[in-house]
Amino acid sequence: MTESERPAGKIDPNVPTVARMYDYFLGGKDNFPADREAAERIVQLSGKGGADVREMARANRGFLVRAVEAAARAGVRQFLDIGTGLPTQDNVHQVAHRIVPDARVVYSDNDPVVLVHARALLTGDPHTVIVEGDAHDPKGLLDAAARHLDFGEPVAVLAVALFHYLADDDEVAGIVRTLREPLVPGSHLIISHAYVEEGQSSGERKAGTEEVYRRTTAGVLHWRDRDTVRAYFDGLELLEPGLVPVQDWRNDDPIVAPGLDKGGILGGVGRVPLEAPQSG
Repeated sequence: MTESERPAGKIDPNVPTVARMYDYFLGGKDNFPADREAAERIVQLSGKGGADVREMARANRGFLVRAVEAAARAGVRQFLDIGTGLPTQDNVHQVAHRIVPDARVVYSDNDPVVLVHARALLTGDPHTVIVEGDAHDPKGLLDAAARHLDFGEPVAVLAVALFHYLADDDEVAGIVRTLREPLVPGSHLIISHAYVEEGQSSGERKAGTEEVYRRTTAGVLHWRDRDTVRAYFDGLELLEPGLVPVQDWRNDDPIVAPGLDKGGILGGVGRVPLEAPQSG
């Protein structure tokens, strides 16, 4: 049995998953009643008819597309998308292949629904594969990816809307270090992360949102501040325009719902320097 044929784990339709909730926010149909109920609760908490939540999901997806395009145009021919989520329009391999037709793409996820859908989508694509992997075990995830990618050449590693589902700050910092360790010069690190600046979110809304996510398979939604997310890129060349709200990252026609400038999702792309900095 090949890796792509291995059966996915058990699916419990009664427990919401963040992947299926995100699919619902994007207008997809690969979700269950429990996912829709949880997502609608987030919509209610957001107010404004849920415009912020839905537009933020679309803005985050747009950031992913533009970041992959930037990496591909910079010469990156390999991509590792961690916590890929359910397939939708403009998946990483589709974006990359428009620029680099033979780019190698590895998706990694531990959600059985994601694994089933992705394996069906990728049937017959010789350049793209999905592997089962867990961000809590970044070394194991990299080992699985290394069966398909050459880490002796530049790789773009994507952790898009991933780390805010991990509560331990030290663990996330360690995961980032592990993911960066094998990256050679020219590699890219692409991250987006939920944030709320101090004093910009009502305690009731934040508490309600966290309670909804506690009941999902992720078990958490953990906002971090700008400085914490910025530290994930320390030592990398942070591409212009830097770490900014995802709707503002190289977007000529930004989608900005009322109030999104008070929080939402930050996005940034860091590149491993092509030359080591001079000492002294």
